[in-house]
Formats: sequence, C-alpha cells, structure tokens
Amino acid sequence: MSIGSLDGLVIADFSRVLAGPYATMMLGDLGARVIKIERPGTGDDTRAWGPPLDADGQATYFNAVNRNKESVVIDLGSAAGRARALEIIASADVVVENFRTGTMEKLGLGYDDAQRVRPDVVYCSITGFGSGEGAALAGYDLLVQAVGGLMSVTGPDAATPTKMGVAVVDVLTGLHALTGILAALRHRDRTGEGQRVETNLLSASLSSLVNQASGFLGAGVVPSAMGNRHPSIAPYEVFSTADRPIILAVGNDKQFAALVGALGVSELSDDNRFCNNASRVAHREELFALLTGRLVTRSADEWFAVLNEVGVPVGPINTVAEAFELGEQLGLSPTVEVPGSSARQVANPIALSKTPVTYRSGPPRLGE
Repeated sequence: MSIGSLDGLVIADFSRVLAGPYATMMLGDLGARVIKIERPGTGDDTRAWGPPLDADGQATYFNAVNRNKESVVIDLGSAAGRARALEIIASADVVVENFRTGTMEKLGLGYDDAQRVRPDVVYCSITGFGSGEGAALAGYDLLVQAVGGLMSVTGPDAATPTKMGVAVVDVLTGLHALTGILAALRHRDRTGEGQRVETNLLSASLSSLVNQASGFLGAGVVPSAMGNRHPSIAPYEVFSTADRPIILAVGNDKQFAALVGALGVSELSDDNRFCNNASRVAHREELFALLTGRLVTRSADEWFAVLNEVGVPVGPINTVAEAFELGEQLGLSPTVEVPGSSARQVANPIALSKTPVTYRSGPPRLGE
C-alpha cells in the first residue's frame, strides 16, 4: 500500500456532525491516523440522522464524512474519561474540535491543557461565529447561510431567499480548517512549534461569497438573488429547448461568437447590444429572448452535440445519479470501494502522483 502524505501523523478528533469530520476525513484519506472520540451510547449526532440508511443499517449521512477513522467511546463528563482524552491528545499531532467556545476549556481539554501534555500540538477549533462576541451563538449551517448573506443571493428572486441543497458552509469551513491545519503542520516542520488554528462558519461563508462580497466591498453593490443568472456574465443561465432545459455558461466574446454562429444568428456578435460582455449583461432580457427563440427549435441532445463541437460551454441539469454517471463516463472514477463498508463512497477529489490518497477502512461502528 502506498504511504500517504500524512502517514505517521495522529489526529485526535473531538468534532461532530459535518465541518470537523469532513476535515478529519480528508486528513485520514491523506494517510493520517484519525482517532474519533465519541460520547457513550449515541456517538456522533449524525449516526442517528437517517433515513437513508445503508445495507448495514448505518446512517449514510454519518458515512459521508467518517471513513478512515477509529472510534473511541469516552465519557468526557467523567474524570476518568477526561484523563483518557488527555492521554490521546498527548500522543496526537493534531487536535480538532467543534464544541461551543469554552467547552473544551471547561473540560480541561483546551489548547493550554493540550500544550501541557503535547507542547508542539496543532489545535484546531471550529466554531459558528468565532470566540469573541459570537461565542455564545449556536452555529448551524442553515443559520449561517441565512445570517451570512448566502441565502440572499440564492433562489429565484429577492423575495424568495433559498438555502443551498447541501450544507455547503459546513463543507467550506471544513476545507478552511484543513488548510489551516496543513499550514500549521508545515510551520511545525520548520520550527518545531505547534499553534492554535481557528476558523468559523460565518467567516468561511463570507470569504466564499467571493465576487459577490467583492462587488459590495469594492463598488457598494448589495447583490440579490437572480435565480440561475449571473450578475456579471451573460448568457449564463438556463434555457429551454424543444424538449428539456440546458445550461449555457458563455464567459467570453469568442464563446459568444461560436454560440450565435452555431444557432444561425451570427449577426448578433456584431450587434452593439451584444458585442461584448458588459453590453450583453445590460441587454440580457433581449438576448435571452433571441437565444431562446433559436434553442426551442431543436432538442437538448442535438444542441449539446452542436455546441460542444464548437467549444460552447453547455450541459444538462443532471440528477445526482446522472452526475455520477457523467463522472464515470469522463473517466474520473468518482466512487470507490472502501474496505469494511457495504456501500461505495464518493472518491476524494485530490489526485497526488507520489502519495495518493488511500481508503483503508469504512466508517467505524461506535467504539470500533
């Protein structure tokens, strides 16, 4: 078996639900040993978040972010349990926790406590709203999507704020935590110093607003939901065809010229209303009507073939099943068999030529 990039590292994982477990699963995929500390009886909350359940009766939600881990049951409310947890921390390179701010400190398992037993520890805390004024606030993905502005730019219109179909803020925060942990480990490699890593759902969400946040900060534009349209690009949305909808994502003038040429209306690329992106955005309603008039004359499959041939970004609106099928067709191997798991899992999206990710064990039973 290949040795992973993080082979030899030990992760003490006190996190639950999604953001923390996603980060620690990624560390596990990269070769680290992940020891997941769970409470007696119930374990991680997501063990009970079903249906759906897999063939072994385990919640597929839990399975999504807990492969390549060991489960250790510890009652952190007892002195013996806390002592056992400190023993694990003393042997760990990294500690990850996402309790409410102050909880680990009250248990005697905070950063200062961890440093006493492991001076070079990298200690990552994930919170909802930071460790300052927002420390008392409960951090849930839906809540942060709402207060963090994401729902205001998602949905059919400004009057219908809509959450994303997955807990995307948790996932993004997990990735930010992973980045911070790896950066801290690099620093430790150079200096021998550990450090505290902190990230929170609100900050990760604000950072992930990217162009929408930049438009507000740089130009004073407060964005709102535009359905499937883009505030800065056109045509970049859903269009009807003779049988089903398609997506066009035209990002530059060359692609636009190829699109209108394939549609048989090449004169539109010289039209002052559509000759550049800024003009197309300003006249998007007129452009939408003109393009739709052509697209509804043929089926989606026909347009896929024609437009792909000339380099126009076009695609169907796939179901999750169809999305995995597409990944297979493109040779991306989007799923993997994991030892000890009855169901296939989503493959880690990182490809490393020298130290590839590994799938050593499925999501553990409680205490396994």
